[in-house]
Amino acid sequence: MHISAKADYGMRALLELTASYLENPKQLVKGDAISKAQGVPVKFLEGILRQLRQSGIVASQRGAEGGYRLDRSPSEVSIADVVRALDGPLAAVRGQRPEDVEYSGPSEHLKEVWIAVRAAMRDVLEHITLADVAANNLPAPISALLDEPGAWQRRVG
Repeated sequence: MHISAKADYGMRALLELTASYLENPKQLVKGDAISKAQGVPVKFLEGILRQLRQSGIVASQRGAEGGYRLDRSPSEVSIADVVRALDGPLAAVRGQRPEDVEYSGPSEHLKEVWIAVRAAMRDVLEHITLADVAANNLPAPISALLDEPGAWQRRVG
């Protein structure tokens, strides 16, 4: 799975907003403050926050006292919501949804593999929320994956 810079930066920005939300749900955070705290280029961040606003995850207010805040509780925003808002479908094959690709001959059943990959990604990303990550309290089935032999080992090739 490839996690785009946009999704990574978006998650980091949202976790900054989650920390603020937990102190005061209406508190606004300046884009510059998020950029500095997470080392995200401010212009790139502004585009990301715009997409998150359009997806209903973030609210914004203009002006000298303006800024950004979560538009929903962090416990209602899954990692899958964020990835979809910023990058589109969780799994795509040459830009298409896995169920829309067609193969023939020996590759005929490859579609099922891609659909299974998407299902596995959903199993993880749809069950972790911003609140879970902020509290370092991942759901038990997700934590169990971290304990599997080889989970932390890089595989090359």
